Amino acid sequence: MSTRRLTTAQALVAFLARQYTERDGRRRRLIGATWGIFGHGNVAGIGQALVEYADEMPYYQGRNEQAMVHAAVGYARQSNRLSAHAVTTSIGPGATNLVTGAALATVNHLPVLLLPGDTFAGRPADPVLQQLEVPHAGDVSVNDTLRPVSRYFDRVTRPEALVPAALAAMRVLTDPATTGAVTLALPQDVQAEAYDWPEEFFAERVWRVRRPRPDTTELDAAVRAVGAARRPLIVAGGGVHHSRAEDALRALADATGIPVASTQAGKGSLPHDHPADVGGIGHTGTSTADHLARTADLVIGVGTRYTDFTTASATLFARPGVRFVNLNVTGFDAHKMAALPLVADAREGLEDLARALAGHTVPAAYTAEYTGLKAGWEARVTAAYAPGAEDARPTQTQVLGLLDTLAGDDDILINAAGSLPGDLHKLWRTRSRDQYHVEYGYSCMGYEIPAAIGTALAAPGRPVWALVGDGTYLMNPTEIVTAVQEGVPLKVVILQNHGYASIGGLSESVGAERYGTAYRYRSPDGTYTGDPLPVDLAANAASLGMRVLRAHTIRDLREALAEARSATVPTCVYTETATADTVSGAPAAEAWWDVPVAETATRPPAVKAREEYDRHVAARRRHL
Repeated sequence: MSTRRLTTAQALVAFLARQYTERDGRRRRLIGATWGIFGHGNVAGIGQALVEYADEMPYYQGRNEQAMVHAAVGYARQSNRLSAHAVTTSIGPGATNLVTGAALATVNHLPVLLLPGDTFAGRPADPVLQQLEVPHAGDVSVNDTLRPVSRYFDRVTRPEALVPAALAAMRVLTDPATTGAVTLALPQDVQAEAYDWPEEFFAERVWRVRRPRPDTTELDAAVRAVGAARRPLIVAGGGVHHSRAEDALRALADATGIPVASTQAGKGSLPHDHPADVGGIGHTGTSTADHLARTADLVIGVGTRYTDFTTASATLFARPGVRFVNLNVTGFDAHKMAALPLVADAREGLEDLARALAGHTVPAAYTAEYTGLKAGWEARVTAAYAPGAEDARPTQTQVLGLLDTLAGDDDILINAAGSLPGDLHKLWRTRSRDQYHVEYGYSCMGYEIPAAIGTALAAPGRPVWALVGDGTYLMNPTEIVTAVQEGVPLKVVILQNHGYASIGGLSESVGAERYGTAYRYRSPDGTYTGDPLPVDLAANAASLGMRVLRAHTIRDLREALAEARSATVPTCVYTETATADTVSGAPAAEAWWDVPVAETATRPPAVKAREEYDRHVAARRRHL
């Protein structure tokens, strides 16, 4: 048998460079690049291997380990999960910094390969620098923190163990039902150890991404349920996008007239101007979608996992006897809500449903009802977007309105945290299937800027916007340096509202009185109610190498956004919103969200909030 003598790290990089995915006849490289920050845990192993194979494995230099994972996730999402990035770090804090990014990837079912260094397998010195000593378990390292947030975890303690571990990692990364973060922990001595590898390990390998068809019995049951429904509603989740099932969904909606509401991950499954698109659903949804959800007799979930925002904490689907049909590639999600499960790829399942429902349409009165409600909501969006006085500071929704006038089908908007996800879900008029990129499965502050870099790498030439508030910007601005270094022309819009505005509003609603949510000096009474802090985030962005455009008024903002959109270098638009406390201007929430309120309290705001909480929680139900 022919062999090749390489270190474990060299063998891994050479292997990764020859892995491919294939779906619908299109072949793509599975691991498109590796992000890395090097320390003693990986510099002589993976670091040296990346030098050795620099012509085969592209490399990106990150500044923060969590941010590198976010960039990889942005790339994977934009690539429809058919191509991913690897991320390598040293052992110790570099490895534990991966945990948040890994959780985000796994929650959102997005593939990323994590290659943290690990402590010495041979234990020549014990303990070594950054080693966690566990008196009752000698085989535990800090990398074990990645186990619960990884879809697959292995520690490669001998060179030959890499072969099955690497193959298992690729299997999980390319399986639509199980994909997420995959971790191969690599002891630093094993990384540098040589071994005679079989040549077959380095042969090109194609991983075909399956599209399972529905079981005929399940399909028949689903068709009967849809045929009997008078007020059906489709809830489109992120699985529609992952499957590239948008055309199949449109065809089903066109043929049957069933309205389509969308989760955060599913927004854009239909364009905003499609007659059947009724907007976002749930706590951050539109009044149209939430009314239809409350009165639906059948809910057809497509690629959704029914988070509490979608279900309004189990209070939204209120009609007695409402039933569910769940089309999902993952059996776990297909069985939620006591549904009739339809375990299949979203595109295949929707196409089979459409064929089986040929000639079936919803009642004309139902179509007229949701069409009228949709028109009414559009008028509310227009009002929220209205720019107002040219010399005034903009509200947050006016910022979105100005961006709405500039954005074309190619623009991609990225956001994850703060009050922006709610405003975007309610108001943004999505024009294309991948324009709306809001990471709300984990809602991770600091995601936006690195994810925008990964997205731009996967979609070169398209305008990519990272929309961030001051709180999320301060969490993780460091990858601006990477964007400058790589010449990635992302557009960062910083909205300065002097604090955690969204949590401030939530705090007020649950009786916590906005305590500890403002970025202000302390007052004499010890509270953070003094003057705003003199923080200049625009100067910070400029110091990291970005071109910065300051917009003080609506007129300034309109000009700055237009200039940023055409810029060929990383560009930041900085604006301070109209007020520190009421930054949004969007319509209020159309559905509840369960955030438990203090059951006993002496302060009136908490007492009042508890009364309101008890009223809402009484409407919660289990669908059985």
